[in-house]
Amino acid sequence: MTAFLGNILGGLLKFIYDMVSMIGTEPANFSFYAMAIIITTIIFKLILLPVSLHQSKSSKKMNEIQPKMKEIQTKYKNDPQTAQAKMAELYKEHKYNPASGCLVLLIQFPIIIAFFKVMGNPTTFAFKDPAVYEAMNKTFFWIKNLNNPDPYLWGLPLLAAATTYLQSVTMTSASTDPQAQATQRMMNMFLPIMIFMAARGFAAGLALYWVISNIFSIIQQIISNKSLGKIKEEN
Repeated sequence: MTAFLGNILGGLLKFIYDMVSMIGTEPANFSFYAMAIIITTIIFKLILLPVSLHQSKSSKKMNEIQPKMKEIQTKYKNDPQTAQAKMAELYKEHKYNPASGCLVLLIQFPIIIAFFKVMGNPTTFAFKDPAVYEAMNKTFFWIKNLNNPDPYLWGLPLLAAATTYLQSVTMTSASTDPQAQATQRMMNMFLPIMIFMAARGFAAGLALYWVISNIFSIIQQIISNKSLGKIKEEN
């Protein structure tokens, strides 16, 4: 499945590269390959935008009904059948499907893995001729070759970690559950550190994809949070 998607996404990357390379003279420090990665990442995120928006709405609604869920769990803690029935009524009343969040992740996960495959193995999925790929200019400002890891820790690895943290913060919902809050705080700190360590060994092109993807998600989530907030106020 991921190989099939990888070929599709790799074909998109190659197509974008071919289009970009026709615009004229290639800048010395900002290669057509880097441009193609950035544009392909944005297109990729736009394709997933409806799924991401659905996930945001689902998370928002889950946060809104969470206090009522806690009330039901506490009130009927000794009567699981009644608690289950009351939960079903609550979900129906608020038009919430508890499985929707999992379904969204199941849709996104293989696509994201496929994109990682493309960025990690561009000659397998995008540029079929290794000689042509090796001859391509792959510079990105301070990085001489996006096929290699960023030589500076303060570069893409740090940007990958920082944007991962900002994305986590913007996506974090205000939960009333202290345990959930503690878990969110731990994940908000642990995930950026993990991404930073991993990005040190990633091909810089893959780290660049991660940074651009995070920036897109941050902007999308900020707009989504404001839009959902306005809808709630109007209701």
